[in-house]
Amino acid sequence: MDPLRIVFLDRDSLPATENFTGPQALHELVTYPRTAPAQVAERIRDADVVIVNKVVLAGDAIAQAPRLRMIAVAATGTDNIDLDACDRRGIIVSNVREYAVHAVPEHTFALMLALRRNLLAYRQSVRDGRWQASGQFCYFDFPIHDLAGSTLGIIGRGALGEAVAEIARAFGMKVQFAARRDAGEPTNDYTDFNHVLRTSDVISLHCPLNAQTRGMIGAAEFALMERKPLLINTARGGLVDEYALEHALRAGQISGAGFDVSSQEPPAPDHPLMRLLDLPNFILTPHVAWSSSAAIRTVIRQVRDNIDAFLRDDPRNVVAGYRAAR
Repeated sequence: MDPLRIVFLDRDSLPATENFTGPQALHELVTYPRTAPAQVAERIRDADVVIVNKVVLAGDAIAQAPRLRMIAVAATGTDNIDLDACDRRGIIVSNVREYAVHAVPEHTFALMLALRRNLLAYRQSVRDGRWQASGQFCYFDFPIHDLAGSTLGIIGRGALGEAVAEIARAFGMKVQFAARRDAGEPTNDYTDFNHVLRTSDVISLHCPLNAQTRGMIGAAEFALMERKPLLINTARGGLVDEYALEHALRAGQISGAGFDVSSQEPPAPDHPLMRLLDLPNFILTPHVAWSSSAAIRTVIRQVRDNIDAFLRDDPRNVVAGYRAAR
């Protein structure tokens, strides 16, 4: 029996310090640190299984891989994969789930607390000698706001949204989950989308990126934000019109923003988010909210387990493929 040929297109999306081992079945594992778009088709041409995190697997590349039977995604999001092409070919696509159920919510609150308490501005002022110049034990150059008593609007009610809500309640925040815009009359568990925008002191995004959510926060939505909230995005950069975000921050429509994601990763030097780095009320981190040591180990384990399950003809975490309808 020939060994299973497994190709990992972006091994550097996981730390080199974490050992990555393949499935239990006899296999050949080929890893590439990174893969450019022009290299995808050639590298997956003879693969039975492809492991991918953020590399784009377009339909034309998939069509040139006749042996391809499975795509194991080392992430939850699958917007980088042509799922329709996989469905047509019967190629199983399995993702990893709930691996960052502690990591992302904690990062969300790290951003939230740093902005509500103006930590970056105070840190810089201390470095600049402001404390010594004040002549007393403290000074009040930048406003500080408690989380307790404020309202958190959450867009996206999966495991991460629920985990963020649990932490928020422990801080004494009022939590409201936004209903989908096309949901009609919201139920008791959800609040009208626009009402959430109008009444929240902090808005946190935890929804997938798809045709319905792309650009869901733009100029019109920022104009509705009467309470000048913080906007926290640890989900996907494409959820927010980043040019509109730049305008909203500079015009004072919102009081601050904390982003861990960008529509282009890494962003170009002239990207709107990069132009905001001079502002004390904006924080950008390099898509690391998910990447605690525990979460990374969970990703590796789930990828391996997903491949093993597929080889047992019992695929799990399926988002596309002929067995998805079972």
